[in-house]
Amino acid sequence: MRKVRETNLHKAFLCLFLCAVLFLCGGCTLIDPDTKVVLTTGLKKDEVFRIESISCSKPEIMVYIVNMQDQYQNIYGEEVWKTDVNGETLEQRVRENALAKMAQVKTMNLMARSMDVALSPSEIKSAENAADLYYGSLNDAEIGAMGIDRDTIVSLYKEYLLAGKVYREIIKDVNPEISDDEARNITIEYLLIKTYETDSDGRRIEFDENDRLKAYAKAKEAYARAADGENFDTLVAEYSDSDEMVVSLGKDDLEDTYLSSALFGLSGGEISQILTTDEGYMIALCLSTYNLEETDLNKIDIVNERRESVFAEEYDDFVSGLTRKLNDGLWEEISFVSDPDITTSDFFAIADEYLRLD
Repeated sequence: MRKVRETNLHKAFLCLFLCAVLFLCGGCTLIDPDTKVVLTTGLKKDEVFRIESISCSKPEIMVYIVNMQDQYQNIYGEEVWKTDVNGETLEQRVRENALAKMAQVKTMNLMARSMDVALSPSEIKSAENAADLYYGSLNDAEIGAMGIDRDTIVSLYKEYLLAGKVYREIIKDVNPEISDDEARNITIEYLLIKTYETDSDGRRIEFDENDRLKAYAKAKEAYARAADGENFDTLVAEYSDSDEMVVSLGKDDLEDTYLSSALFGLSGGEISQILTTDEGYMIALCLSTYNLEETDLNKIDIVNERRESVFAEEYDDFVSGLTRKLNDGLWEEISFVSDPDITTSDFFAIADEYLRLD
């Protein structure tokens, strides 16, 4: 029913994947980590993949992989690699995300050509300065493990910066102004009497008519006591089948227009009628009709969602006609680097700080 903040460990891992490209798109998620490039042959020995006329070399992808690896280890320690995500090792997941991010940056550089978007002399200089800073921070072991030179880093930063410029060109006409009413968040306390049960296999079994009538009678009893002024916290504790008590909601969190209209029509301190939901019968107490902090955050979410939608439509249309090749043999050989002297993790942070477009 509500937009859930990503707080558990698995989602924290996924947030790290995103932090590498945040400056490209203001926080939106543009890469599906399960998307894989088409597997074909015919590439050069050191060429990991090619998309039309643009390609990725082994040293380039190693920069992404090594930096992502060390980002994780800096936060969670080396034990993090024992974690599985849906049957896939976290190392595999990071490698696939590095590949996906690199493929997107390369693809957006192809888009730049078709859109006649290019870096200015000052932007090129910014990429060179960022490269000098990052390359100058590396020790011999790190340079050797990634197989890079300064020119490789300059090229990566120029492509990264150009991808960001393409994104901003595509979303430049998205209106960033969101009204308070459109983004308004309310805070409610509610009790829920479910109209289904869950079997031992976790499958949902809907109540029959008789049990639904019993659930509704229970809801009527709870409503009558709430209307008589009984403490709502006490009623929630006694009647509710939900683990939640209090939630903050935006209008976009509720697909059910009937439920949205009923909840957003409440005044502060007002109790709703018995509301029929997919989960069962709900009674809500409106605690706040306007949460300034949540509303302001929701405005940011709405703008980012609009930008994502506009970008995704144009990006997906462009990608659909491209020829993609992956050197699957070389890709399978590429793995994490195990060396205590290799700790570099600043590639993306430097990009974020020095290549941000105004």
